[in-house]
Amino acid sequence: MEILEKVAYLKGLAEGLGLDADTKEGKILTVMIDILDDMALELQDLWDEQAEMEDGLDAVSDDLSDVESLLYETADEEDEEEDDEEEPVYETTCPNCEEAIYFDEDILADGSVQCPNCGEKLEFDLESLADSEEEE
Repeated sequence: MEILEKVAYLKGLAEGLGLDADTKEGKILTVMIDILDDMALELQDLWDEQAEMEDGLDAVSDDLSDVESLLYETADEEDEEEDDEEEPVYETTCPNCEEAIYFDEDILADGSVQCPNCGEKLEFDLESLADSEEEE
């Protein structure tokens, strides 16, 4: 039984037993039953409001999930596009410190790069590279 039903049963029981509201005990019991009834109604209102808030929270959560999926889907598509558009990266070994050095086409076109580890300047001769490719 729910609280409202129990309080209603208590009211009916008090009326059925002929509780005399004119006596001291009857007045106290009548007031206590009325207080219990008010409390039960307040609790029922709170439970109803909580259920409404849960429904609203579920709706917000669903909307947030939709937004997240759209954002992450868009971010994933952008990452894929960036992966497709990435420039090639070149690698060489510094003759001084023997560490690997990575660089892109812009640095290769400049013809030289400075080793980030030891500061040695490395120069590239692209013409001899082009000549060796033609010979093959």
